Amino acid sequence: MVVEDSPVIQGLLRMIIAADPRLQVCAVCPSGEAAIAALPEVNPDVISMDIRLPGMDGLEATRIIMSRLPTPIVVIADAVEDSSLRISMNALRSGALSVVEKPAGFSHAHHAAIAETICTQLYIMSQVPVIRQRPLRPPIAPPGQTLRPERGQRATPAIAGIVASTGGPAALARVLGGLPADLPIPILVVQHMGAAFMPGFAAWLDGIVPMQVGIAVSGQTPMPGQVYVAPGDQHLTIAADGKLRLGREAQVSSQRPSGTVLFRSLAQVCGPRALGVLLTGMGEDGAEGLLAMRHNGALTLTEDDTTAVVYGMPQAAVKLGASSLSLPLDRIAETMRRAVLEPASW
Repeated sequence: MVVEDSPVIQGLLRMIIAADPRLQVCAVCPSGEAAIAALPEVNPDVISMDIRLPGMDGLEATRIIMSRLPTPIVVIADAVEDSSLRISMNALRSGALSVVEKPAGFSHAHHAAIAETICTQLYIMSQVPVIRQRPLRPPIAPPGQTLRPERGQRATPAIAGIVASTGGPAALARVLGGLPADLPIPILVVQHMGAAFMPGFAAWLDGIVPMQVGIAVSGQTPMPGQVYVAPGDQHLTIAADGKLRLGREAQVSSQRPSGTVLFRSLAQVCGPRALGVLLTGMGEDGAEGLLAMRHNGALTLTEDDTTAVVYGMPQAAVKLGASSLSLPLDRIAETMRRAVLEPASW
């Protein structure tokens, strides 16, 4: 289902989707109200959602759809307009799975790349099962893995890395929102998202969580109480001199920035004084890097399958034995806080 009020963008999306044999347009709705009314009958596999709609905007439409008839939603947004970006990020927090740039005309230099991204995201997200609310339960350890590291066996973390993909913006908002502004360690973040959206994503996080959030800059010394987000299409690492490094080396697990690249650098440079967190996401990025962290004595946390929108990345880490603790999303921030501030208490 395409939800879009502009006839021009409607036409572009129809042609882009029609050219992909994996996809078929089942309905085009010019407003959020029309989409909600048509949803029970049309029952689409995935929704392309405009943000700036007449009447009800895309954020409110997303909230209502996710509460009444949960359906995978891909937000189509203007990546350079601040108000559109804020609405888009809040839509991700409300249950949308991904955000992509609005299609450009056929004469535009980046038309083919944007069209491919739109179709790929629509297809991938159409495969994601979504429900109104995942039940929370106590974490269950995989065979041979304890839920709690042995007392006195771990150093107090001095730096943390968090990696997320599909469903990540909402998960990151929950985790970072549960940490105090004066947490005495820096946090490095890799979120898989289009490069055009990363500055707006970081600004959005900065406005809703206690810690200060910004895009990482090569050569920075990471400071306590600060969150550093990898910019689009660049790997983020910590160097031996303790400074941040950005690079355009080859993709890892089809990703740049890659969570595995970040985690491996934390394992190598910080050893047992690092903390790694792997949240919701498709694929396996981050799993091998988290394993390197655990082998080097770091505390490693993965999001439990009861709360992960997509359990792919955390599951890959658990299967490798890379996870010290598997926790529901609501328990991750408190576990991080206690590991840093109250290591003797647990």
